[in-house]
Amino acid sequence: MAEAHQAVGFQFTVTPDGIDLHLSREVLKHIYLSGVTSWRKRAIRFKNGILTGVYPASPSSLLIVVIATMSTIYARIDPSLGMIDTIKRTMPLCSLLCPVTQTVFSAILFSTGLWLSLILMLRYTLKALLSYHAWIFESHGKISFCTKLWLTLVKMFSGRRPLLYSFQTSLPRLPVPRVDDTITRYLESVRPLLDDEQYNQMEVVANNFKKDQAPKLQKYLILKSWCATNYVSDWWEEYIYLRGRSPIMVNSNFYAMDLLYVTPTHRQAARAGNVVHAMLQYRRKLERGEHAPLRALGVVPMCSYQMERMFNTTRIPGIETDFVQHLSDRKHLVVYHKGRFFKVWLYYGGRHLWPSELETQFQRILDDTTEPQPGELKLAALTAGNRVPWARARLKYFSQGVNKASLEAIETSAFFLTLDDEVHGYDPEKLRSLDLYAKSLLHGKCYDRWFDKSFTLIAYKNGKLGVNAEHSWADAPIIGHMWEYVLATDCFHLGYTEEGHCKGDISNGLPPPIKLQWDIPLECQEVIEDSYMVAKVIADDVDFHGCLFDEFGKGLIKKSRTSPDAFIQLALQLAQFRDKGEFCLTYEASMTRMFREGRTETVRSCTSESTAFVRAMEDKSTTSAQRLDLFRKAADKHQNMYRLAMTGSGIDRHLFCLYIMSKYLSIDSPFLKQVLSEPWRLSTSQTPQQQLNMVDIKRFPRYVGAGGGFGPVADDGYGVSYIIIGENLITFHISSKFSSPETDSYRFGQNIRQAMLDIRALFDQKDKKEKEM
Repeated sequence: MAEAHQAVGFQFTVTPDGIDLHLSREVLKHIYLSGVTSWRKRAIRFKNGILTGVYPASPSSLLIVVIATMSTIYARIDPSLGMIDTIKRTMPLCSLLCPVTQTVFSAILFSTGLWLSLILMLRYTLKALLSYHAWIFESHGKISFCTKLWLTLVKMFSGRRPLLYSFQTSLPRLPVPRVDDTITRYLESVRPLLDDEQYNQMEVVANNFKKDQAPKLQKYLILKSWCATNYVSDWWEEYIYLRGRSPIMVNSNFYAMDLLYVTPTHRQAARAGNVVHAMLQYRRKLERGEHAPLRALGVVPMCSYQMERMFNTTRIPGIETDFVQHLSDRKHLVVYHKGRFFKVWLYYGGRHLWPSELETQFQRILDDTTEPQPGELKLAALTAGNRVPWARARLKYFSQGVNKASLEAIETSAFFLTLDDEVHGYDPEKLRSLDLYAKSLLHGKCYDRWFDKSFTLIAYKNGKLGVNAEHSWADAPIIGHMWEYVLATDCFHLGYTEEGHCKGDISNGLPPPIKLQWDIPLECQEVIEDSYMVAKVIADDVDFHGCLFDEFGKGLIKKSRTSPDAFIQLALQLAQFRDKGEFCLTYEASMTRMFREGRTETVRSCTSESTAFVRAMEDKSTTSAQRLDLFRKAADKHQNMYRLAMTGSGIDRHLFCLYIMSKYLSIDSPFLKQVLSEPWRLSTSQTPQQQLNMVDIKRFPRYVGAGGGFGPVADDGYGVSYIIIGENLITFHISSKFSSPETDSYRFGQNIRQAMLDIRALFDQKDKKEKEM
């Protein structure tokens, strides 16, 4: 065992002459190097903490202010208007200092206070500038003079070379919308889904709520917005995610895929070695705050709060509610392979393991032929089943002895790695290969991913990869940012030898992986089996289809002066109507990270304008010109709603918080109950692409990711995730349930394809007529 291997470095023997002490120079060397690395890390964090704390100023600017103040004093000009003299008179122990020293200290104190005041002024000025959102409502390519001036001021006050968390204190708070505005937008959103009688009833219920209950709830919500950093995020995390008692596998967790066309090496251990090393590099920069903050238009900063818990994080089960446990600087990884759990140290001699060393460790695990211990094979199924049995089992069977130590190793690890014994990935020669790949990433065998970890890295036998992510701690763009960095680093910076192995040497004396030990009684094995059966029923019911749409992409859509997202959302509405013959409440996720600790808001994509367009498409009596006109109106409406959601004027998060407040105040609201119980039969989300600009798609067109997806939200509905890749490819990830006779993921994928082509035909006909004229 590794513990035994390292213990021989320090030994002592009691003899008649005293204690004979034996020290290993090699071990002492590693202890010294670890200490140096630890202190260097602390020093860098301390330095970056100061840089972030005084941003958008810099520590050197304090010296400039001090020198300027001293210069004015020697020129017999008092810039402090008497404050320096006041400081001199009130300064402790002033009698022990000469007059010149008193003046110098007083000037330094005044300069420091002035410098801190200037920093606050810069921050609040920047916060006021970032609260301006009119720019987002302007037409693409048409920037007003006011917005140009605003962009110039934001650039000027944003400082130079910001760190990841530099803008956090300058980001505005998420505003609480007016109740009247939210109710009006809500009624507008449900109008196309209700007949006249149903709508009139809803209007009465909504107006009664607005008049009777909403004023009190709104006052308390505004009070919360003053006290909390973000009035939505804490309740969203707790009530939408952590208080859920049903399985998080499929229902909550989501996945991200590997590169679509390229597999850098087919050696499983080598690919895992490079990618784990790239993740450690990303984590080091993340812990030091050295990543550049994401910025819209390259100027407007996005909140980086969610990134803090990416690594060293686990969702811990509870009886009534779970909680997110985040630790700092974890130095090990837990690997699952064929029913066994292994602990792998990530540091050696005060440094990260090199990719070649990680490959060696993973290959040792692959070559290990030991059998799983009783109950070990399906142990991770506990994280896939219902939360209450898992919480009780954790308290009863994993609170002491070897079980506690092994569980702690998993829950305190940097992240979780599965060396999968299957082969997956996109293969155009194999029917539905993308479908099987997606299902494997989403749920696997129900016991070979630790669904509670912030994310599980999955490495397949053929060198393909993927990630399964727990949802409570962050949203998909956060994982996407890390995943793009890792894939780009793997392919373009680390690379492989001609034989497909990781590059670099291997240090002698590298301790082998530690096999975790378990003592799982039969009673607990029954609980594990029950959890597995619950999870298996859910997994077997998931119907997945991956659809690669390459007839056209973002390039052609933009030429038609239409937002690609609006184009796709209208195609989804058309596909939904053709699939089921009716419209449904549609969820599209929009980010609110322009506000501090912002997460998401809902865009209700099914509108009166979109339904009018869809009906026109199905009505043979309407002309292509009429259809195109209705399409543009629907697209403009969708864009406006998306922008409202991004700028804090959405519908659903406000109503959600009012509902939670009503529960706290024991106020019964039929309106809020009805709103929160409405099913989202079409749930959609766009996966962002190329946030890091580390890969030039035009130069490397095959180095593109396939995006990711999630499970169906409603029993009789669809979950659709899509990613716009480059100029000519859009990938759709479609999920539904086999148990629903109303849904079929493959059929829906074909409906989406045809809807996209039919909408494009409108523009083709328009272009043809213009040429003929």
